[in-house]
Amino acid sequence: MKETASQTAGPYVHIGCVPSVAGLEMYRGQDLGAKMLSPDVTGERITLHGVIHDGSGAPVTDAMIEIWQADAEGRFDNPAFLGWGRQATDAQTGAFRFDTILPGPVTQDDGTRHAPHILMWIVARGINLGLMTRVYFDDGPDPVLDQVPAARRQTLIAQRDGPKLRFDVHLQGAQETVFFDV
Repeated sequence: MKETASQTAGPYVHIGCVPSVAGLEMYRGQDLGAKMLSPDVTGERITLHGVIHDGSGAPVTDAMIEIWQADAEGRFDNPAFLGWGRQATDAQTGAFRFDTILPGPVTQDDGTRHAPHILMWIVARGINLGLMTRVYFDDGPDPVLDQVPAARRQTLIAQRDGPKLRFDVHLQGAQETVFFDV
């Protein structure tokens, strides 16, 4: 079967995915994925924040970001923790912010262990297929991170400042973030 054509996110992606950015009050005033934490969630609370940059270093002010992650125990199936978030970048600065918890290491069914990480998917104007990357918290052993050339790994590691973790994304250029073909 032939692959169907893709389409860029276009100017209307926010209306359907983050309607509050378009000035629409849907979902009782809270966009789907806007809040990841509940009072019952255990684990170290963190704020993952950063800026999406284009190839010239300018902020991308119309991107949408989704993240997926395990809970503090490395589980994806936890009724007290959504494990998924969605945000639009700020319309002036290109900044994003997720209040979440530090994920634990994930063990696959075959016993393969992955370092704690957050999966990040980015769409914006001019991007035909969403870009997938991972956010790591250190350079510990991980079967995916280990496949990335050592000189490029720093583009996948968030910089810690107390409970805040900064992760800037560069879509192109010398500092281009590593993206995965999934």
